[in-house]
This record gives sequence, structure tokens and C-alpha cells, in this order.
Amino acid sequence: MKASDLMVECLELEGIEYIFGVPGEENADFMISLEKSNKIKFILTRHEQGAAFMAEIYGRMTGTPAACLGTLGPGATNLITGVADGNMDRAPMLVLTGQGSTKRLHKESHQIMDVVKMFEPVTKWATTILHADTIPEIIRKAVRIARSEKPGAVLVELPEDVAEHETTAVPMRPIRFRRPVASAEMIDIAVDKIKSAKQPVILAGNGCIRKRAAENLRAFVDTTQIGVLNTFMAKGAIDYDSPHSLFTVGLGSKDIGTLAIDEADLVITIGFDMVEYHPSLWNEKGKKSIIHLDFIPAEIDSAYHPEIELVGDVATTLAALNKRFSEMAGVKFNLPSQAQSREKMLLELDAHNNDMTSGVIKPQKVLHDVQAVYGDDGLLLSDVGAHKMWIARHYHCKTPNGCLIPNGFCSMGFALPGAIAASLVDPQRKVMGIAGDAGFLMNVQEMETARRLNSNITMMVWEDNQYGLIAWKQWAHFGHHTDLSFGNPHWGKLAEAFGWNFQHVTKSANLSNAIQQEAEHTGPSLIVIPIDYAENRKLTKHLGEITCVV
Repeated sequence: MKASDLMVECLELEGIEYIFGVPGEENADFMISLEKSNKIKFILTRHEQGAAFMAEIYGRMTGTPAACLGTLGPGATNLITGVADGNMDRAPMLVLTGQGSTKRLHKESHQIMDVVKMFEPVTKWATTILHADTIPEIIRKAVRIARSEKPGAVLVELPEDVAEHETTAVPMRPIRFRRPVASAEMIDIAVDKIKSAKQPVILAGNGCIRKRAAENLRAFVDTTQIGVLNTFMAKGAIDYDSPHSLFTVGLGSKDIGTLAIDEADLVITIGFDMVEYHPSLWNEKGKKSIIHLDFIPAEIDSAYHPEIELVGDVATTLAALNKRFSEMAGVKFNLPSQAQSREKMLLELDAHNNDMTSGVIKPQKVLHDVQAVYGDDGLLLSDVGAHKMWIARHYHCKTPNGCLIPNGFCSMGFALPGAIAASLVDPQRKVMGIAGDAGFLMNVQEMETARRLNSNITMMVWEDNQYGLIAWKQWAHFGHHTDLSFGNPHWGKLAEAFGWNFQHVTKSANLSNAIQQEAEHTGPSLIVIPIDYAENRKLTKHLGEITCVV
């Protein structure tokens, strides 16, 4: 068969369901082969960056790679930001790019650049197919690497002349392997260490949102009664209604939750990603006693030097720990301060529930109303900006992947294409994306994609007419900020032009109904609100004043 036909068959056998992207001349053979597939759906996007974000969200939600596709040159460079975001957020994904003929790769030639070298820093592996017979091995290896802990992105480049070659090779059948598990000896050592602690606390990271990992984490916490702090990307690993949920940490400033780490004589990190919340922010002197429980060994860092490492499948390790503690009688910890910390945070989360301002709406009020609709079984995606800080602190969910935040590479423009992908993964689920006016316009062209797919999504834009997070950070550091202001489109006309439903809400009292109405609407909707970012400075001052709760 033709090489491009073989590549499609290999992708089908791997269970690839979606390819998002913008094709070009150099991957025309692959696209014609893909057209014949009845197993893989190709989703045409309006920009390659949007395609990469869509593949990222598919991977984060399912644990299985989707692919994003671009042609050579500018098509490939347009992919790279979304690919970097997915790779650092630990999303399994494939990146498929076209390339010019191998006869001209060695010299100066139209649109030719070294795509593999460019992608090496933002992928787990990047390679070129130079011979059609190698396609089965390369695709099998690419998917295995993308899926293996920690998951990430893999680039496969197919030159246009190789795509045309004939080959007698056949696809390789995927054979999955079981992850290794922590040794019984190390689990015994960890159990003794935990038993001897008086005030342990759990710091749950991105690795905990795997389905079985979250289930076993909850069981372990129910048995031991140890409180759990989650990072941005671990929201939903524990139900926010659980009495052991101490909510989210990672803002970079002292908060109510971080006091639980300050007081702890043992920090149990589970699935923790250093890219989210650097240990120097919660273990400044490097003196904390730490147990590291993760799929891979700990990153070397002077502020993160675990005494014990339980390396292996997180779910299996947690199940083993839970079994040991379930068999014990009388193991208790001294944790009243954790309960008080939770109560104090609950008061803050409820402080603006009944706010009735108009003209601008407080972030706390917005997130209270959003959580009432989406927090139990819906999905919220956060873009990057000042709103992300508020979502991290004030929005909580009940299920793993109930709130998706980019917090490794942290690229703006994530929420709209991400919401589109989420609606493909689970069409019956309520999906909302929140973006600032800056981030939303970075991939605004995907409004057409959402309309074409009739995506059941609501996008909410927090309008402040500036780069609000940069203004916030400059003000906190320098006492003022540079000119970061800009204008915005007429939002109603923008929504109308793309065929979206639209509401502009300027009164807090009207917000809850608007959110509920758009959640029930079939097709894409846009809600725009003027946001009260005067609350940013108040929060900065407040965080600086927080002291120990006991």
C-alpha cells in the first residue's frame, strides 16, 4: 500500500479518534488517505494553535492521544505553542506535520526548516519518517511514549515524497504494559513514617486526576483523615465537599491553605508536578519531611529532597497504603488546625454570594454562580490571565477533570479551542470556558469552528480592557503598571457574525439566570461581563496579612 495509507491504518489500530488541524500541500497524500478512514474524524480548525489546544484537552480528559496536524514551515510553527502547553500539562498527544521532499531538506529551499529540532524542547520525542517501511514502528513508539508517564507530546514528520512511496509493511498491534509498582519494602517504610507523624498533610498534584488514582486517593483520605491540598491541575482529585478538602494552593503567595503545609511535620506529595508550584514557595528552607509518591522519581531540587520515594503506579501505591492503614486500629493524627483552615476558607468562598453590584461584577460572585451550575458534574476550562488566579482559589469541583487549567506552560488562548474539544469528548456534559478579553481574542477565529460543529459550549469573557494579570503583577511589584490597555469589539455583533447566542450581563443579580440559560442552550453561547478587578489589589493585601489559623 501507499505509505500515507499505512500511516492512517497504524493510527486507527492505536485507537486514535480525532485529528485536529489545518492541512497543506505537503501532507495532501496523508489527507486523501485519512479521508477514507471510517474510524478517525478530522476536525478542520481555523488556526493550528487551536488544533493543538484541542488535542491537548482530548488527551487530558481521556488519557488517550488525539493528534494535531499542520503542514511544513508556518503550519508547524503555528502548532508549537499549543504543543508546548499540552506537553508541560502532561497531555498525551501526537503532532503530525508535513515536510518538503527529502531531496531538498539538505539545502536552502522554500519553506524548509528543521521542524524536528524546533520541536525537540517541547515534546517527549520528535522524529522524521525517512522510509515508508519504518512507519509501523514509529507510530507504535510515538503512541507508547506519548501515553507513558508522564504523558506528553510526540512529533512525527512525514515528508511529501515518503508519503507517496509504496510499502509492504503492516501495522504493529498495540500491546499495553502494566506500570511498575512501588516495592512492598518501601511501602512499609512509608507507613511507619506516616504513623509517626503528628500533623501530616497531602499535596495532590496533576497525577492524581487519573481516574483510579483519584478513587484511591479518596479512599486513603477517608481512612486516615489526613487533609488534602490540591494544585491547580489536580482540582477534583478530591470532592470539594469532603471535610478533608483544604482546597487549592499555588498562587505564589501565602494563603489559608499553605498554613497547613507550614504546620505539617510531614508532607505527602502525590502525583506532584514541580512545574505547577515550585517547592521553594512552600518549603523555603528545604527542611520539610517529604514522602514523594509518583509514577517517576522526584526531580532534583534543593527545596524538594524527599526522604522516601514511592515510585510506581499511583493508584496501586495508594491502594496498598490504604489497605495497611485500614488494618490498623487507633492511628490518629492531631489535625484540628486543618479543619479550622477549611472552615476559614469556606467563609471566604461564601463572602460575596449575595453581592448585588452593577456596572462591574466581583470575581468571587461570578465563580459562585458558575460553580452552582457547573461544579457538580459540568466542566470549566480556564484561560490564562487574572481570572485564572480567581478560578484557582474560588472555583472547586467534585470530579477529576471537572476544572481544566493550563498551569505548566500557561499559554493564553487555551479556553475556546479547549472547550470545543471537551464538547466532542462528552457532548452531553455542560461545558464552560472562562477567558479574559485578551486571551479570548487570541483564538477568536475558532468561534467559526464551534458554530460549524454546533458545539454545546458557553464562553464567558471577563472584560477589563487590559492585560489584567500583568497589570496586577506590575502593581504588586512596582506600585503601578505600564500602559496595558486596549479596545474590544462590539461583543454582540461579534457573536452575531459567528452565529453564537449572546448575553451581556452588567448586574450581579442577573448573572445566575444568564449562566443557567446558556448552559441549557443548544449550540455555542457567549456571555460577556465587566469584571471588578479592583478585587485583585484587595486579594494581594489580604494574602499578605494571613496568619496561622490556630
